[in-house]
Amino acid sequence: MTNHSNTFNEILNCARSLIIAGGYNGFSYADIAEFVGIRKASIHHHFPTKLDLVVTLVRRYREEAEVGIGEIERHCPSPEDQLRAYMGYWQSCIADAAKGYCVCALLATQIPVLPQDVVVEVRTHFLALSTWLTSVLQRGSEQGNFILTGEARAEAEAFMATVHGAMLSARAYGDPAMFGVITLPLIDKLVNKQ
Repeated sequence: MTNHSNTFNEILNCARSLIIAGGYNGFSYADIAEFVGIRKASIHHHFPTKLDLVVTLVRRYREEAEVGIGEIERHCPSPEDQLRAYMGYWQSCIADAAKGYCVCALLATQIPVLPQDVVVEVRTHFLALSTWLTSVLQRGSEQGNFILTGEARAEAEAFMATVHGAMLSARAYGDPAMFGVITLPLIDKLVNKQ
C-alpha cells in the first residue's frame, strides 16, 4: 500500500464515516472539508471527483479486508475458528459506532444509483470475500469439521448474505446485539458434532 499524506488519509476516513452514515449521495466535498478542516480545493487536489474518492476508498477497504483475512488465517488454524474470528470482528465493529459497518455492504444496497466504477469495485469485494468463505467452508468440510447441506460456494454466499443482513438488522433495530443473535447460530449449524 502506498504511503499518502495525512490529509489524503483523513479525507478517506471521513468519506468512509459519511458513507456509513448516509450512503454515497449522503455527503459532499463541502461536508468533508468541514469535518477535516480543509478547503474543498484540497480535496480536489487528492481526488478530482467524488467518483475518484469513492473508488479509492473501496479499493483501500478491499486491501484492508485482504490483510484482515490474512491475519485471521495466520492466527486461527481451523476453519471454525476462522469463521468465528470473522464474525467476531464484525460483532466488535457493530458494537463500536466509531468503527461501523461494512462499507461495501452498505454501498451494495445502493447499486442502482451508483456510478459503474464504484459498482465494479463493490462487486470485486464481494467476489473476493465469497472466494475466501468458500475455501474456508470447503476445508472445513474436507476435514470433517463442517457438514454442508449444499455446494461450498452456495453455502458461502448464504453465510455472507446472513452476516451482511445481520449488520443491517442491527442497524435497523438500533441494537448491536441483534448481529450476534442472527449470526451465532450459523457456525453451530455447520459444525459436525460427532
